[in-house]
Amino acid sequence: MNDDVTSIDVGRAALRMAISNTRQDEQATRQLLAKQNMQAVAVDFGGEFVPSVKKIIERAVVAAQRQNLVPANHIGEGAVAGAVRAALEQISAKAVGLNVGGKIGIARYGEHLCVAVYFGVGVLNLNEVAVGLAHRSLPSG
Repeated sequence: MNDDVTSIDVGRAALRMAISNTRQDEQATRQLLAKQNMQAVAVDFGGEFVPSVKKIIERAVVAAQRQNLVPANHIGEGAVAGAVRAALEQISAKAVGLNVGGKIGIARYGEHLCVAVYFGVGVLNLNEVAVGLAHRSLPSG
C-alpha cells in the first residue's frame, strides 16, 4: 500500500469513473486506476429520483460486491450504501420531483471507499447537472 494515497485521491478516482463517457472509457479508466492499485467500478442509472433512490443504492452495492471492492457482508454493504446515500443527499434538493440519469462511480484503495454520483436532472431536454461525492472508511482485506 502507498501511504501517499489519500481519500482525496480515491474521491478523484470515483469521479473519473462517474464521468466516463462510454464503456470503453470506463474500462480504460479502470485499467489506469488498477495500475495505481485502486479498484473501481461504475454503474449507469436513470429514472424519477425519489422512487429510484433504493434502486440506485442496491445497484451500487451489487456492483461493488461483484467487482470485489467490498466483501459481501454487512460491513461492506453498509459502507457502500451509506456513501451512496450521502452522495445522493448532496444533490437531492435539485433532483426531488424530477428525472435523473447518469452514472455512479465507486473507487477503493485500502481503507478508503468513495462514491461519486454524476447525472443530469430535469424534464425533457431541460437538464441541470448534479454531482455528489462521499467517503467511508472500512477495514482493508
